[in-house]
Amino acid sequence: MPESALRSECRGEPLSLLTTTIQRQLRASAARFGGRDALVSRHQGRRLTWSELDREVDVWARGLAGMGLAPGDRVGIWSANCIEWVLLQLACARAGVVLVNVNPAYRSHELRFVIAKSRMKALFLWERDARANYREILEQAGGGVRAVYFGEGFSWERMGELRDPADPDEPVNIQYTSGTTGMPKGVLLTSRNILNNGYLVGRQMKLSERDRICLPVPLYHCFGCVMGVLACVVHGSALVLPNWTYDARAALEAVHEEHCTAIYGVPTMFIAELEHPQFAEFDLRPLRTGIMAGAPCPIEVMRRVVEQMHCREMTIAYGQTESSPVITMSSADDSLEVRVGTVGRAMPETEVKIVDPATGETAAVGMQGELCTRGYLVMKGYDAEPEATARAIDRDGWLHTGDLAVMRDDGNFRITGRARDMIIRGGENIYPREVEEFLYTHPKVSDVQVVGLPDVKLGETVAAWVRLKPGEQMTAEELREWCKGKVAHFKIPQHVRFVDQFPMTVTGKIQKFRIREEEIARLGLASAAKVETA
Repeated sequence: MPESALRSECRGEPLSLLTTTIQRQLRASAARFGGRDALVSRHQGRRLTWSELDREVDVWARGLAGMGLAPGDRVGIWSANCIEWVLLQLACARAGVVLVNVNPAYRSHELRFVIAKSRMKALFLWERDARANYREILEQAGGGVRAVYFGEGFSWERMGELRDPADPDEPVNIQYTSGTTGMPKGVLLTSRNILNNGYLVGRQMKLSERDRICLPVPLYHCFGCVMGVLACVVHGSALVLPNWTYDARAALEAVHEEHCTAIYGVPTMFIAELEHPQFAEFDLRPLRTGIMAGAPCPIEVMRRVVEQMHCREMTIAYGQTESSPVITMSSADDSLEVRVGTVGRAMPETEVKIVDPATGETAAVGMQGELCTRGYLVMKGYDAEPEATARAIDRDGWLHTGDLAVMRDDGNFRITGRARDMIIRGGENIYPREVEEFLYTHPKVSDVQVVGLPDVKLGETVAAWVRLKPGEQMTAEELREWCKGKVAHFKIPQHVRFVDQFPMTVTGKIQKFRIREEEIARLGLASAAKVETA
């Protein structure tokens, strides 16, 4: 056996990648699939065929040009799932404008940062919804960005002329992630990146114009706007939005009434659907496939989805925003063992290797190391952060994910941990340093350390050890109340412990692993920590 066969380095099957842009692909799909459903927003009572979607996107793109926005300008969208989100995504691609995804859970502290960091010229949003008054939050954030509100009064002031953005390697999307270290970074993604990723994801699922995807995951994530929207744009499948935000009943109703053949979700969503008291009342037999991703997938949950939700071809995908996002994925044809025990193999035209974090050498098959990837899917870089980009992507073009993994003899991968301490709570990426730096701004806090704790439903939750300034007193509830409205709800520590000191090495380095171990023991989370995931 040659030496290379013993090393955990592989390349997905060779395949012709798309060389077109998002806007040209939409034109082609509209011409091909014309009168078939393209987009259904059940909570808004709206639906568009492919021809209607293409015409509406033209209006929106010309409206963007009429606002004076030129190719390369940045435009933000701060909204829960709606038909307007998809229209703006595709219109920006047609006008050559870069769409900046803003998490609707962001509050003034985070919004101010993203507005300034992205240099966006306009922000599209709803005035309010059931969760927040966005106009008020935007006023608190300041930033001087032009606000454009959806709703009854929404209209385009004037129409402009369009120029076909013909270069698929120009950025079309910026998504914020904590990346490898520090504060959130803007990931620059191109048409080549995300259109091809949507294409390959759909190919793994065998999507066609006969499929209808129930999409309860948020559009501001790659899971929604790439694996959902762009997979449909390429393959002609209908995209069904069940609700503004996740609701288990709405998702089940969408599958039942729209005869969906595929459903997406993070594990917590599938758990909520399976455990819904009216689960048995919905006809889920049209389902055949879907994707469970965004967080470690408990094997038992996957088995139940396959058996009880009739998703016999359910897949698991693994990746990150910096890789557009999917790196590895199981196939609809894979055995149940592969689909519940691994995160699949390298996607087509995708290189993957496992390296020893200490030496950088490629590890042997079966040995744990950091998963790295290379190919069309690697981001253009972090926006205006060349040093951070250089830390994430090495000189040979390999993106270092920060995740620990093992490659099996059959080429499938298992994710075994994280080389860096990112917290993934219900599919939301949380970087501890960002939460720590925010908590430091509380006038009573002297020092704070944030870690992730295992959780059966969410995968992980946020825990904070807090050292108060001398003479100060505070309760955990007081700290959480102070956080509300200032940061996204998922970043607020669920577990807070006030301490006088932190566990440290003899050199003064804080041992976060010991904090985590102590909290697991104190809170009785040992069983949650043992939940087997792929």
